[in-house]
Amino acid sequence: GQLVKMLLYTEVTRYLDFKVIEGSFVYKGGKIYKVPSTEAEALASSLMGLFEKRRFRKFLVYVANFDENDPRTFEGVDPKKTTMRDVYKKFDLGQDVIDFTGHALALYRTDDYLDQPCQETINRIKLYSESLARYGKSPYLYPLYGLGELPQGFARLSAIYGGTYMLNKPIEEIVIENGKVVGVKSEGEVARCKQLICDPSYVSERVTKVGQVIRVICILSHPIKNTNDANSCQIIIPQNQVNRKSDIYVCMISSAHNVAAQGKYIAIASTTVETAEPEKEIKPALDLLEPIEQKFVSISDLFAPTDLGTESQIFISRTYDATTHFETTCDDIKDIYKRMMGSEFDFEEMKRKKNDIYGEEEQQ
Repeated sequence: GQLVKMLLYTEVTRYLDFKVIEGSFVYKGGKIYKVPSTEAEALASSLMGLFEKRRFRKFLVYVANFDENDPRTFEGVDPKKTTMRDVYKKFDLGQDVIDFTGHALALYRTDDYLDQPCQETINRIKLYSESLARYGKSPYLYPLYGLGELPQGFARLSAIYGGTYMLNKPIEEIVIENGKVVGVKSEGEVARCKQLICDPSYVSERVTKVGQVIRVICILSHPIKNTNDANSCQIIIPQNQVNRKSDIYVCMISSAHNVAAQGKYIAIASTTVETAEPEKEIKPALDLLEPIEQKFVSISDLFAPTDLGTESQIFISRTYDATTHFETTCDDIKDIYKRMMGSEFDFEEMKRKKNDIYGEEEQQ
């Protein structure tokens, strides 16, 4: 995914160790099943009946061979016009298969993608299958010692380039002159700047509330049932399966990733709030985790910037959403980059620049 690309291009990977997540599961009719994403798994999966398996296998073969630069692989599909709904129809795939393909393979949070051109979805399923082929048990990686290692890795990289970190520093005000940011005031001193990046909590007057997320951190003394005793896994509960508009995510990790004591497991369930009773909404996920030793519930507001930052030069990120992967966060980073620099963030371009500076050999 995009985050792994960013970590590789910035070489933050030097400061991190990753371990694969042992399994990826999807929820159907109250039970969880391993997500089939190879032909062999599709044929062995109890998620589908015999004929459905064959159709799904055909669909996977089509996706694997699909190349947006080679019209011979399209089989009458126009990647920029044909909707994903029509592609599913072409392969005669049923609702359950559509659910897990869109939500557990392509990782969409809602069903809006069905009426969009299919190119993006096909590429997402390809990314899933290729990542799986690379790592074996699942396509997901998780950093040893937890996600806090990610900002720490970037902090180290920033220090190499002369960045200064001040932690736990109270911000008194963002200093603005003639509508433009000129600095940040803390404990009587002003750190001057031309551009400022911050999250919504610092600039309540420049953001708007776009929703809420409920997250429940659960401590367990056992692996999750029906996961073959995996010491880490991701479970996606597609919205259709529980009559909702948005998916529920569960991410479970343990001592294998150095984030819990031996014999303890940490499961984090999250979803977008849709009703006045968010705890009821997340119940299908918590039911899968029983018995739960202790749980910590938090409900956070989701904010999006109302100010693009072009005038004020204050660039505001969006609040983290309910997803367990970082695709939406990376989209936000690219959006901030574009607003700041006036041009798109281009991975390939970054690669070329680095080669110009360091030469090809160093990149290997």
